[in-house]
Amino acid sequence: MSISRRRFVQAGLLASGGLTALFSDSDSRADAPANRPMNVLFIAVDDMRPQLNCFGHERMISPNLDRLAARGTAFQRTYCQQAVCAPSRASLLTGMRPDSTRVWDLNTPLPTTRPDVVTLPGHFLANGYEAVSMGKIYHHGKRDDPNSWSLEPWYPKTSSHADPKTREEGRLAREEARKAGKESEWRGPATECLDVPDETYPDGLTAAHAIEEMRRLKDRPFFLAAGFLRPHLPFACPKRYWDMYPEDTISLANNPFRPEDCPDIALHTWGELRAYYEIPKAGPLSDDKARELIRGYYACTTFTDTQIGKLLDEVDNLGLRDNTVVVVWGDHGWNLGEHGLWCKHCNFETSVHSPLIISSPNQAAPGRPTTALCEFVDIYPTLCDICGLSLPPHLEGTSLKPLMDDPGRPWKPAAFSQYPRGKVMGYTMRTDRYRYTEWQQKDKTVVARELYDHQTDPGENVNIANRPDAAETVAQLGRMLSDGWQAAKPPA
Repeated sequence: MSISRRRFVQAGLLASGGLTALFSDSDSRADAPANRPMNVLFIAVDDMRPQLNCFGHERMISPNLDRLAARGTAFQRTYCQQAVCAPSRASLLTGMRPDSTRVWDLNTPLPTTRPDVVTLPGHFLANGYEAVSMGKIYHHGKRDDPNSWSLEPWYPKTSSHADPKTREEGRLAREEARKAGKESEWRGPATECLDVPDETYPDGLTAAHAIEEMRRLKDRPFFLAAGFLRPHLPFACPKRYWDMYPEDTISLANNPFRPEDCPDIALHTWGELRAYYEIPKAGPLSDDKARELIRGYYACTTFTDTQIGKLLDEVDNLGLRDNTVVVVWGDHGWNLGEHGLWCKHCNFETSVHSPLIISSPNQAAPGRPTTALCEFVDIYPTLCDICGLSLPPHLEGTSLKPLMDDPGRPWKPAAFSQYPRGKVMGYTMRTDRYRYTEWQQKDKTVVARELYDHQTDPGENVNIANRPDAAETVAQLGRMLSDGWQAAKPPA
């Protein structure tokens, strides 16, 4: 970005009262490392639920995220604000909830609804950082955030599938769709297992490019965002990662059934997965296909863990560990057959519970996880807090930095998420004990309720909202949900 363009962005932030300028121009960023602000390595992972060793899944192979958690904080109860890519990322990157961003679907780029909002990378850019993006950070790429990066966002130019026959089939399908004036709906097979190098796939290329950028920027304050695609469908990664999870070790979900007394509106038909080859257009999967998909999901999770490890190694190789904040987040959870569901697109714990790990050189309690209720809107103010930047006035979350110093301290009583079904919005709230959901029409009329008691039912298998003995709890949680996130801030 040119100096004049950067100053234009800075001027807009100054006008909004949200900027603490650390540098007047790019030449002033040559201070000694001890005098520079913290770098930020900002790592996004698509569709990664907290299926990690450091989150209690001991059979998972995630050594690199585990070592990051060992020197930082694993936020073990963090929730996205909506369980689908575009709204979740728009919310996280603005620090605003979906009803404020007005992004509730996959078809709405952020600038079409909130062109006034200073995004997270934009705030760092205006405070003198080099802000660079590679891979998937926003759902819509350049259309979501055109003015918040020092350079044009970079994307790996290769297919999600590596098999030459599959790639050619996809190319032909896209060509036919273009000739017909349509967008290609070709998805190909849902899994792929080939004996190829990591760099054959997009995420291997993203890791390599991120390392190049880190080397280029090592002497300047940077906000480096690297977005990895796997374990998003298709579950395609090198064979060596599949081999880490032998087929006979894969267990199916222990609750592949509809929750008792669950309203229809809470469920979905997982159309995203059904668009891939060898997936039935209706009805359940066979056990063999379910195991194949779960195995592929695990393999892709470990594949991405390896790519993240390459970035962590480079931070150390460049001598940047003492001056770099590292944050890793998965944009939402993912269902692996629980409740007969696959993909995300709902308000169950398996969809909205998401992994978050932050490591800061100066935190007081490295290696101690926290079970405090946290939200993705908290990431923006947290990074500002750690790096000494002012907080823009539009933020709707709370800095998590106090938890990184004291993981067991009192914190917010609830985390809030939502998911739309046509003209009805499902608002859901996770407290220490309960998940409570109201499906509301625009006039706030409640058409269905869900209440799951995690003390006795952590799998959310029995909806007790309609039971007479739960009426008092429903009324109390209903008032709490109505009061909203403003009333659920952590104590000072």
